[in-house]
Amino acid sequence: MEKPRLSFWQIWNMSFGFLGIQFGFALQNANVSRIFETLGAKIDSIPILWIAAPVTGLIIQPIIGHMSDRTWNKLGRRRPYFLVGAILASAAIIIMPNSPALWVAAGMLWIMDASINVSMEPFRAFVGDMLPSKQRTVGFSMQSFFIGTGAIVASALPYMMTNWFGISNTAAAGEIPDSVKYSFYCGGAVFLLAVIYTVVSSKEYSPEELKKFSDEGNSGSSASASVTVSSFVSAGSFLKNGSIWILTGMAGVAVLHFGFDVNDYGLYVLFIGSVIFGLLQLTAGFLTNQGKKSGGLVSILNDLYTMPTTMKQLAFVQFFSWFALFAMWIYTTPAVTHHIFGATDPTSALYNQGADWVGVLMAVYNGFAAIMAFVIMWIAKITNRKTVHMISLFIGGISFASFYVIKDPQLLLVSELGIGLAWASILSMPYAILAGSIPAEKMGVYMGIFNFFIVIPQITAAAILGYFVKNIVAGEAIYALLLGGASLIVSGVLVLFVQDKDE
Repeated sequence: MEKPRLSFWQIWNMSFGFLGIQFGFALQNANVSRIFETLGAKIDSIPILWIAAPVTGLIIQPIIGHMSDRTWNKLGRRRPYFLVGAILASAAIIIMPNSPALWVAAGMLWIMDASINVSMEPFRAFVGDMLPSKQRTVGFSMQSFFIGTGAIVASALPYMMTNWFGISNTAAAGEIPDSVKYSFYCGGAVFLLAVIYTVVSSKEYSPEELKKFSDEGNSGSSASASVTVSSFVSAGSFLKNGSIWILTGMAGVAVLHFGFDVNDYGLYVLFIGSVIFGLLQLTAGFLTNQGKKSGGLVSILNDLYTMPTTMKQLAFVQFFSWFALFAMWIYTTPAVTHHIFGATDPTSALYNQGADWVGVLMAVYNGFAAIMAFVIMWIAKITNRKTVHMISLFIGGISFASFYVIKDPQLLLVSELGIGLAWASILSMPYAILAGSIPAEKMGVYMGIFNFFIVIPQITAAAILGYFVKNIVAGEAIYALLLGGASLIVSGVLVLFVQDKDE
């Protein structure tokens, strides 16, 4: 039988924690580049400092997903991870703006992002666990609403602190302004309280109940997905593919080191990552040869190789979507402050005025996303999810490009509406499409693996954008946003090739 339909308020309660999670992410996205520049980072080195965030997600999310699929205690299946992650993330958010040096700030970003990921990944699986197929779009749209709502306030907090409460937005060279510090303190408190609300107000189905729903109602897509993932990858395949990844990575490092005068360490990250992924596959191959197929590493890599077709198709859409988003998060502050405000000195009042305005811009796109989360849900019902997602991505790409031609900071608010539409769709439509193609018993691990196709483009962006900005466009950060716009349009085209099993 199908899972019971939940009421509006039940869906509200189970999604409310995302308000806090996005508070953390929004503060991070709007202010970390500012913190790095204030502590002495050069503009072309900012992407490599940001690389901690996607690398952390790449490692943490599938592990947490795999663990949460196998967890059941007094708090439930996913909720223990919500709570532990929130406690750690809140502490890291409060510490972050007090970093005394650039290397400390980079390390705190790593810790903060790891903790946020511990909370966030199970929230995605939570919707798949609790809602029937017909309500999943509603569930992910509700998460999008809270993501947008939380980010409205969090992104604009430094601006509000200065313009509403008179707190200084400037500081001595090498020091973080009080407006940023107090914003992070508020963010840490909101994160923890919002997640606690969801933990207290929501229930979870037990593993036995979920199995009952799956056994009695797997005549649709879940059944086919279960068949798809039941096969095992051979040890030979792991060993062969692992060797290819290692050789490719080593060749790339050798070419960079001996063939080019490249000092951008970001470019090395991709090839070193290739070597590490190859080593993991070799390890999985040796374990499989010994009959140890149920271990965490082998299980996760096996699920990666045998993912459903819809998930593979969405992977390409996600890659180009999140490459664009990461370009925006890294380079909006320098692009706006340099290209539009004409300020390059992080200690100047004009630079900090521009940086505060970036917070407002991010609040606007997140606020519009909160509204559009329900609008696109309604449009998807009368059309289909693929059409909504494609159009949203096209509009987002054009909005990115508009930053190049707009000179009036106020007009950027219009551009942010288009970005907000794309953001609302990116946060809901791919997950709603994906959830119908994967089996209930692997909801957590597949949501974690799906995160690969969010963080790999972010790692790619962090690895190449610094080189792109420094060596190709002469340090002009605005061109990173143009590249992001083109990437969103490519993503929209790729949506046409996705199979939505629930449609």
